[in-house]
Amino acid sequence: MASIDLNSDLGESFGPWPMGDDVSMLSIVTSANIACGFHAGDPAGILSVLKEAGRRHVSVGAHVGYRDLVGFGRRNMDPSSAELVGDTIYQIGALQGLAKAAGTRVRYVKPHGALYNTIAHDARQAADVIEGIKAVDPTLILMALAGAPIVAQARAAGLTVVCEAFADRAYNADGSLVSRRLDGSVIHDPQAIAARMLRLVTEGRITAVDGTDIALEAQSICIHGDTPTAVAIARTLHETLSQQGVGLQSFADTLAAHG
Repeated sequence: MASIDLNSDLGESFGPWPMGDDVSMLSIVTSANIACGFHAGDPAGILSVLKEAGRRHVSVGAHVGYRDLVGFGRRNMDPSSAELVGDTIYQIGALQGLAKAAGTRVRYVKPHGALYNTIAHDARQAADVIEGIKAVDPTLILMALAGAPIVAQARAAGLTVVCEAFADRAYNADGSLVSRRLDGSVIHDPQAIAARMLRLVTEGRITAVDGTDIALEAQSICIHGDTPTAVAIARTLHETLSQQGVGLQSFADTLAAHG
């Protein structure tokens, strides 16, 4: 039986400004990418989400990003290597401390937003993030964009890498994500999303925005938590996959079970 991980970006509320429905999402997903305070999130809110993730046995990952609260980490930046290595270490360490206090632990790292998209193809920034992860804990798993050069780069550097696909994002024919600046970059229909992700899990293929059929290697599916239909999308996807006999399990647990 095929199995897949469902992940979502959580812990992104800031003080009195809410972002998404973290509690509902934690009842659906198997992995939670928790903000580390650079692109979103505040310590008290992050701690609360970590405690809820621990109660629900949801795997926790550090959602590291550029130092960009105003831009929600979605603006391209060019930090020096010293800055990016340090920022990566700092964010993982902060989440590790909060996770320990919450009774859980950080098991993987998923870069956020512009940093995620940049390191997918920028070997220098990718190397900086990889160095930062290894400096903290080389057993941490890196979650990266399926088909991107960083996958091979990180594996060559000794990291375990899990590839992910995006449930609610449109793809270009080369396997990259359609820019959020373009119409149709985000898909909102829960049924359409569930159908395309079921095909990805069972066939390893997805239809690009131009109609091209492309192959994607993915062990995890991301559902963005900051859209109005996020919970409905997650529930529909969860139900569809379960009904079709697809097992839902954290990739960290799957890897641990296979040694």
